[in-house]
Amino acid sequence: MKSNYVAKQLSTVKRWMATTLLCMLAIAFVWQGAFFSNTSAMAAPAGTLIAYDDADRAQDKANRDAGRTKNFIDETADKVKDAAKSNANKVDQSTDNGSFIERKAKKDAATIQRRANEDASRTKEAVDNTKNVVERTVENIKDAFGK
Repeated sequence: MKSNYVAKQLSTVKRWMATTLLCMLAIAFVWQGAFFSNTSAMAAPAGTLIAYDDADRAQDKANRDAGRTKNFIDETADKVKDAAKSNANKVDQSTDNGSFIERKAKKDAATIQRRANEDASRTKEAVDNTKNVVERTVENIKDAFGK
């Protein structure tokens, strides 16, 4: 029975908190509207030019970062491929010609290299998609400022 009493009290407290928050938001919204009711006192659209320049810088940064990320992906894929080749060569040197272990090592190295290429291309595609989303968002922001 106490748990029902506690639950009822919590429910009441939650309701009061929600009502208080809603009232505070309504007051803040009305208060802000009172300060901006005179639109002739607002500044010229020079602020939009600043935002437009910032949008251009954001686009440039997205392009630079995407390029750097792609280079990093290529370097990582090359390192993985080199490690696979190196391991296959070490196995080749330590075993007799044509042994099962040697063939298995070469097959594994080929699989690792293939997967490294596939993973690198998928990751590059994801980077391109992210860059395109950022560029579209920046273009939408530019369009919103009307330049």
